[in-house]
Amino acid sequence: MTLTNSDLLPRPFARLAWSNLAAQSAEQVALAAAPIVAVLAIGADAGEAGLLQAVQSLPFLLLALPAGLLADSMPLRRLMAMAEAARALSLLAIVALATIGALTLPLLAALGFVGACGTVAYGVCAPALVPALVAPSQLAAANGRIELARTGAFLAGPALAGVLVGWAGAGAAFAVAAVLSLYAAILMVTLAEPPRQVAPRRPVAQELRAGAAFVLSHPLLRPVLLTQLVFNAAFFVLMAVYVPYAVARLGLSASGVGATLSCYGAGMVAGALLAGRALRRMAFGAAIAVGPLSGLAAAVAMVLTIWVPSPVIAGASFFLLGAGPIVWVVATTTLRQALTPPEMLGRASAMFMLATGARPVGAAVAALIASRFGPEACLVSAAAGFFVQALLILASPVLQLAQQPSLAPANPRAAPSCTA
Repeated sequence: MTLTNSDLLPRPFARLAWSNLAAQSAEQVALAAAPIVAVLAIGADAGEAGLLQAVQSLPFLLLALPAGLLADSMPLRRLMAMAEAARALSLLAIVALATIGALTLPLLAALGFVGACGTVAYGVCAPALVPALVAPSQLAAANGRIELARTGAFLAGPALAGVLVGWAGAGAAFAVAAVLSLYAAILMVTLAEPPRQVAPRRPVAQELRAGAAFVLSHPLLRPVLLTQLVFNAAFFVLMAVYVPYAVARLGLSASGVGATLSCYGAGMVAGALLAGRALRRMAFGAAIAVGPLSGLAAAVAMVLTIWVPSPVIAGASFFLLGAGPIVWVVATTTLRQALTPPEMLGRASAMFMLATGARPVGAAVAALIASRFGPEACLVSAAAGFFVQALLILASPVLQLAQQPSLAPANPRAAPSCTA
């Protein structure tokens, strides 16, 4: 791959980046629109709205590993295009049902499940495709660009969905999301994906075990995965009780709660913008530790509000929760891409996507603790979790990495290369 400027990412990656932005925006608009439509147009209560959210999150637990195996067995751009096309079709079906007044909560949940399947497949493939499109020295910059797009979609998507539903009705938000998904699919169809080694054809269970065993036995990837699991659980212990805590203890109004939560998005943008610079100026292992340490500092700040009920401190806590973990995502994704053989990148990505399964566990733990001991106990418990995840990464050999590792070679026993 010949580049005239080491900082200039190649054109095929730019196509992936735009596709990723469209796909992430479609996901966030649809995710935000679904509960709004469920409550306002269908009349769902809080329990039904929660069930809708649960159904839409199931594919992340059920299909991440199978999607990873598919990603290692076929051209990535083809799978990503199919995933976005499937999501677009599910969104268009919602538009059609809403237009004729036939949209029900079970249908919305079922079509949301189909759309989330597309999200999982696309999300597993994207980090696996990046190393094929950029030079090894550009991995961190490319991952930073991907995360910046995700952050922008995270911030703008819910607001856009609310405006569209309020302005033009239930179908408008899903129609816009469908157009974005179709655009993402078209970009992937026209992307030039280099040939790559694919996993040899063996029994599915054996292939899935091989992917899991690779990550869980690797001295650098295992502590990263465990840290991510604990972080996600602790984060949702905190998030599950923050709103009632902020209203009762900090005396915040709805707009005040929203203002403190918006600091999380501001932190994500700051982290995405600074991640590349941090990875260039710091030792690689130290940059990875930024996320867990930032999470711990944020949790300690939130516990401090028990004695000093300040919205400023709460906002600073959310800013740290946004900024540091984005640097973590960029750095650890780069580490995973460097250490994983090309024919196993999909399954390795899937293992880390499974870490999101710790989030509902954290929310359930928060519900149990809050019901018996109050929200303050949840904040302390979350801080304990953040302390554990910081210890996990600080005690691991990851911290000793001075620079990004060299790319892992392809397995010479892998099946012949595949082309799109």
